[in-house]
Order: sequence, then structure tokens, then C-alpha cells
Amino acid sequence: MNVFSLIAVAIGLAMDAFSVAIAKGVSLKEVKKANAIKVALFFGGFQALMPLLGWLIGERFSSYIAASAHWIAFVLMLLLGGKMIYESIFERKDEVVDTNPLKASSLIILSIATSIDALLVGFTIALFDTPIFLAVSIIGLVTFVICYFGVFLGGKIGGYLGKYATIMGGIILIGIGILMLVEGL
Repeated sequence: MNVFSLIAVAIGLAMDAFSVAIAKGVSLKEVKKANAIKVALFFGGFQALMPLLGWLIGERFSSYIAASAHWIAFVLMLLLGGKMIYESIFERKDEVVDTNPLKASSLIILSIATSIDALLVGFTIALFDTPIFLAVSIIGLVTFVICYFGVFLGGKIGGYLGKYATIMGGIILIGIGILMLVEGL
């Protein structure tokens, strides 16, 4: 695989993470550079880590993971999106609710859910005699840049949506999960 092919693969892999980064930006009250960097680091880091893991695990497990990857991603997105919607609808004004969209545990789960396909790409990288560290660097960097701008795009949209921003973010996550399931089936 040449560098241009790797960039094209990286852009394709980053699209799910980009959509979730937009949802994160929508759910933030104010988007700051540090917030966008945090989200981009999680998604870019996991998009780089997963192909490396896939490459290390090898081809013999690829059919097992490929068969269930779309289901795993669907369930994770459904749970997280549903939680966001539930908290938005049933949030009481007199309660202090932890609605921190930048919580590390949430970002880790979303990063894993959006990078399962990158794990599978790792299985095939060796077939093209491509240096793995070049591949994961390009994939991670492209995802970082795309997600960084995705958070700001979501922040712009969120300002217009007001109190419905978190509900919209939850709907986006559920939609991504459904899309992953449909594509996987």
C-alpha cells in the first residue's frame, strides 16, 4: 500500500469517529481547543492502536471478530446514545447531573466502538507489505485532524439547537450504531 492508499483508508476509517466527534461538539456548552484536542486524541489514538492490535493478533481471528464487530459497535452506540437522550429528557433542574461529554470512560467506549473496523484493517495491512508503523501513524493523524474539526463543527450546530443539543447527539450516536449494524449485515 502506498501513502496515498493509506490516506484514503484512513479517511474512510475516520468517518465514524468524525460523526461521533460532531456529536460530542453538539453536546458541549462551549467548544475549546483543549476539548477538541482531547476528543481528537482519543479517537486518533484508538484508530492508530486498533490496526496495530489487528496486525499483532493475526489473520486467524479475523473471521470471528468480523462476524460480531458490527453488533458490538451497534450495542455500544445504542447504549451511549440512549443514555444521552434519557439524561436530557429526564434531567431535573434541581439535580446536579454529570453530563460531562468529555468523560474519559465515555470517550474510551466510543473510541473502541468507532475503531473496530480499524482492527480488521490491521489484519490486511501485512498482506500489502506495508510498514505497520507508517500505516498506524497515517491512520491516527488523519483521524485526529478530522475529529478535531468535527468537534468544532458540532459546537457550531449545538449553539443553534440550544437545550436539544444533547438529545441530537444521542440520536446521532444511535444513528451511527444503526448504520454500522446495517453495513455489517
